[in-house]
Amino acid sequence: MKITFMGAGSTVFAKNVLGDVLLTEALRECEIALYDIDGERLEQSYRMVCALNRNVGESKASVKKYLGVENRREALHGANFVVNAIAVGGYKPCTVFDFEIPKKYGLYQTIGDTLGIGGIFRGLRTIHVMKDFAKDMEQVCPDALLLNYTNPMAIVSGYMQRFTGVKTVGLCHSVQVCTQHLLSGLQMDAKVGRELIAGINHMAWLLEVYDTQGNDLYPEIRQRAKKKNASQKHGDMVRYDYIDKLGYYCTESSEHNAEYNPFYIKSKYPELIDRFNIPIDEYLRRCENQIREWNALGPKLVAGDITHVRTHEYASRIMESIVTNTPYQIGGNVQNHGGLIENLPHDACVEVPCLVDGAGIHPTRVGRLPVQCAAMNMTNINPQLLTIEAAVTGKKEHIYHAAMLEPHTAAELSIDDIIKMCDELFDAHESAGYKIL
Repeated sequence: MKITFMGAGSTVFAKNVLGDVLLTEALRECEIALYDIDGERLEQSYRMVCALNRNVGESKASVKKYLGVENRREALHGANFVVNAIAVGGYKPCTVFDFEIPKKYGLYQTIGDTLGIGGIFRGLRTIHVMKDFAKDMEQVCPDALLLNYTNPMAIVSGYMQRFTGVKTVGLCHSVQVCTQHLLSGLQMDAKVGRELIAGINHMAWLLEVYDTQGNDLYPEIRQRAKKKNASQKHGDMVRYDYIDKLGYYCTESSEHNAEYNPFYIKSKYPELIDRFNIPIDEYLRRCENQIREWNALGPKLVAGDITHVRTHEYASRIMESIVTNTPYQIGGNVQNHGGLIENLPHDACVEVPCLVDGAGIHPTRVGRLPVQCAAMNMTNINPQLLTIEAAVTGKKEHIYHAAMLEPHTAAELSIDDIIKMCDELFDAHESAGYKIL
């Protein structure tokens, strides 16, 4: 069995996913192929994975590294599973473009990796690379399952699912921890017996949550969340406000969801940013912190005495389930085939419960979302679909359309400024050597 990790220079994430693999009995004799275009980071990850392979459990994997586009097909050749964690353009220059150019037009963001103008351009430059990945996979590992972790999740996964022959499921970190994070934040010690989460990536809704005795936990959740928002500042105020105004909690953090709508980041009402404790430019700070942390942590990861404890990441558990034909449930990002969520479009990439077994990924039909939740999802799905349309058709006007229908951008800027901003972002990426269309 062969596992290929694309974007292996993401050393900490590679440690989590591949460390999990090496601790899994059914996987630990696999071949691991590490691929990246950054030679220094690839070498660091290679040394780290080799050290893990020596140190954890009874692992007997073989580990190989592949540098650069010219070696990509070999890295992918014969793979059974491909993990995608690429970051096209990195922090500099592209993420800086995504934040600093919109600021000139009065448009502020928090994370900018999933929606917003930052998510649109991140999606376009990533799809440009994924097109070549898909061609290679269709030829050298046509039966492989692509486990996509790269954001913007719905845009990248949705493109792969609709316009390539690559079997793809999108995986996020937030579904597994959503309910427990909510309960711990509200100081509720209830043990969850049943939950249902469905919607779209980063805005999947906790539709049902019951304790082990069958008691509905939502009445107490709603009461506590409203009281906490009214009495103190904290880091999850936007999602608690969702509970109050929309009735349901959602999967991804408040700093993310602050920019997925027209409600909280408003130049006309700057006091909202303070009221809801919204961290403008948060992703830029995180990138800078990650660089500093990596400079301190990197040498330790490749020093040879590294160890690992299996994480909650889905990747190794999906592989294990398929290899051993042992059923396992995930929250997966899949195309809305057959109306998995009835009141969202067929073309949308939705996040729903999925059963995994030896036959692959089996999405669950959820039915209808509460109408207000579906409506919120649609404000995000429209620019996602238009971003994919731009990437597929090569028509620049669809970039404008995506930005015009993106809720935060549309709430802040005129159509003329939206077009000017898109043109400036387009030219900046192209000048730096990153293709958009």
